[in-house]
Amino acid sequence: MRAAVLIELGRIEMEQRPVPRPAAGDVLVAVSVVGVCGSDAHYYREGRIGDFVVDAPLVLGHEAAGRIVAVGDGVDPVRVGERVSIEPQRPDPASAETLRGEYNLCPHMRFYATPPVDGALADYVTIGAAFAHRVPDSVSDTAAALLEPASVALATLRKAAIGAGSSLLIAGAGPIGLMCAQVARAMGATRIVVSDPDERRRANAPRFGATLVIAPDMVVDVEQVDAFVDASGAPAAIVDGMRRVRPAGRVVLVGMGPDTVAVPLGVIQNRELVVTGVFRYANTWPAAIELAAAGRIDLDGMVTGRFPLEQADRALDADRTPGSIKAVIDVAGDPR
Repeated sequence: MRAAVLIELGRIEMEQRPVPRPAAGDVLVAVSVVGVCGSDAHYYREGRIGDFVVDAPLVLGHEAAGRIVAVGDGVDPVRVGERVSIEPQRPDPASAETLRGEYNLCPHMRFYATPPVDGALADYVTIGAAFAHRVPDSVSDTAAALLEPASVALATLRKAAIGAGSSLLIAGAGPIGLMCAQVARAMGATRIVVSDPDERRRANAPRFGATLVIAPDMVVDVEQVDAFVDASGAPAAIVDGMRRVRPAGRVVLVGMGPDTVAVPLGVIQNRELVVTGVFRYANTWPAAIELAAAGRIDLDGMVTGRFPLEQADRALDADRTPGSIKAVIDVAGDPR
């Protein structure tokens, strides 16, 4: 099979590799579409994200969909032929975190495209059968792949306790910020403020759920919101956002930023703000599939660039194109 392999910083090479065999409890998936995440671009250009360092050839890509073509022992053969969205995680089933239902925090996690685990930029991948989620025909292959970032947004907004009538401020109108706006609208939020310094990114926000779009330097009187989501990683945005949250509101940090940020502790203490982070997701795929199938979120509409597997390097740099939201790689070459 073909695999697009990160050999060194900024260099992807196509390799021929054996098709993997599904182990007991696994399925073999013929990959159709893979979305490009900011983490993929970080590994491609910088070789690391925090403590995760690329020190050997690595296959990138963790936002993936495809079709089951074989199953391992213990998996019902009737699953062969299913179209699936891949939840790219392999937690230890016996870890305390997994047993608590917080399997995303498992210290023994093997996650696609996180060194040293290869990802989905290949013709075939294996995954645990429970992490290959069947999708209905109304959900395209592209949308099935983008259920992964939709799951990040779901995990974020669940932590933000968003519900009917909620108000929300989102810093950052990149893919995750826009995905959070979409999911917040689907969850019943009625005031969704999106802030971003880039005019092109701000222009995208209204069609994905924003009710008010602002630039960080705009003098705008934004009433205190129920929750603030930082999808930018920018220290100034984090501090400003915290100050805009009502007493007993929530602050959720999902953007990739510096390891250390000075925050207004007085605001956090005096308002009794709940401040938390988001690390991937757990138990989100069923809800994400339902939202996509019902047309409550538009995943196909976020795609601004498509590339074949042989042009994975161009896809990994697509975020540098003005106006880009999301690039996807058509591994199979003929997405539904």
